Amino acid sequence: MARKPIRKAVFPVAGLGTRFLPATKAIPKEMLPIIDRPLIQYAVDEAREAGIEQLIFVTGRGKTAIVEHFDMAYELETTMTGRGKELEILEPTRVQPGNLVTVRQQVPQGLGHAIWCARAIVGDEPFAIFLPDELMIGQPGCMKQMVEAYDQVGGNLISVLEVPEDEVSSYGVIAPGARLEGFGGALTEVLGLVEKPKREEAPSNLIISGRYILQPEVMRTLESQEKGAGGEIQLTDAMARMIGTQPFHAVTFAGKRYDCGSKTGFVEATLALALERPDMASDVRAIMQRLLA
Repeated sequence: MARKPIRKAVFPVAGLGTRFLPATKAIPKEMLPIIDRPLIQYAVDEAREAGIEQLIFVTGRGKTAIVEHFDMAYELETTMTGRGKELEILEPTRVQPGNLVTVRQQVPQGLGHAIWCARAIVGDEPFAIFLPDELMIGQPGCMKQMVEAYDQVGGNLISVLEVPEDEVSSYGVIAPGARLEGFGGALTEVLGLVEKPKREEAPSNLIISGRYILQPEVMRTLESQEKGAGGEIQLTDAMARMIGTQPFHAVTFAGKRYDCGSKTGFVEATLALALERPDMASDVRAIMQRLLA
């Protein structure tokens, strides 16, 4: 039987961004720029590279700027055209009519609840999840790597990264099973999920890193999922219940992850991406050397 393709992606963007106040008082944290692109744009570009067609934003109050970013800007485009400026720079912000859908998460009840809010749009199709705070940079992108693995093994997949053992207590960690041959050691069976284990109790040093491909049955699991850590409905808990009932694998991402949910991670991402740009690298490197002198 042919596997259904991954056409839809859910972006949970209803969070308040309190760690970045006062910057996020009136601007969604997903709209904060890494150089000249907002954080959400990097996630959407990654989704498109992987063949995603429909973008599903789970939003909350004060998040309209995210939707407007991907809408037509008639006044801006008319002014730019009148001044002889090219519109190519705006091309990544354009979405085909009908390919962007928003739903509201009226009450903040956790990541699992946010994903469940998209159940009617996801329907009976497998779908991707992007946590925009996790900026994943690679060639190809993280989700494209995952889709290529999905085409081979199907089921559910999560992206993982190897971290030093003294960092595992800060993340969700997988209990690994067999590594599949033919994937360069990058695809691992998932036997269990452990949230923020003590270093000595961690089953591995492979942490969950903000990208998922899940089967639609997870929505029914979330519907009956009890509240977990923090008094919220946790996606990790629902996924753990599905292990053993469906294939479940982890893709070790061949690339770099930046935790843009933290201020230091945000600064690191900005500097790292600036150093990769030919139009900025030499100037930024000189600035860094001057500041460190």
